Amino acid sequence: MLKVGDKLPSGTLQEFIEVEGNGCSIGPNSFDVAKTTAGKTVAIFALPGAYTPTCSAKHVPGYVEHAAAFKAAGVDEIWCLSVNDPFVMGAWGRDQKTADKVRMMADGSAEFAKATGLTLDLTARGMGLRSNRYSMLVVDGVVKTLNVEAPGKFEVSDAATLLAQAKQAKG
Repeated sequence: MLKVGDKLPSGTLQEFIEVEGNGCSIGPNSFDVAKTTAGKTVAIFALPGAYTPTCSAKHVPGYVEHAAAFKAAGVDEIWCLSVNDPFVMGAWGRDQKTADKVRMMADGSAEFAKATGLTLDLTARGMGLRSNRYSMLVVDGVVKTLNVEAPGKFEVSDAATLLAQAKQAKG
């Protein structure tokens, strides 16, 4: 399992950017995790699924609300990761008003989740293999903090916790 001090595993995530202009959509586009995090400080939070109750009511809204504070703490980007397709993540981002605040990154086949070892098996609930709920601060591709939730919990991966860690890391 991924831990503090590890480099993020190699992999590709997808993002669907709703509108380029004049109603033209962009994507979905694929992003190499290593290249996209190189030289940046990225706040990443992952969750079991788009449009799920805790994720929609608490997890994403907290990061949207604190986006400016994350920037002030030296965070270049905020990513929301979920095992969903990029079209669903794009639509959910539009509903959650994440534009210019949180990048909605899709891990459609759970390949990145598997590579991190941070998976959650929800097969019994009809949802298959998903990402566990967690947050982490990544600097130049290296995990600096990692907050993994216990099953069914939302206590340590919230925006306030990661923001405090980002402020502390900045010094």
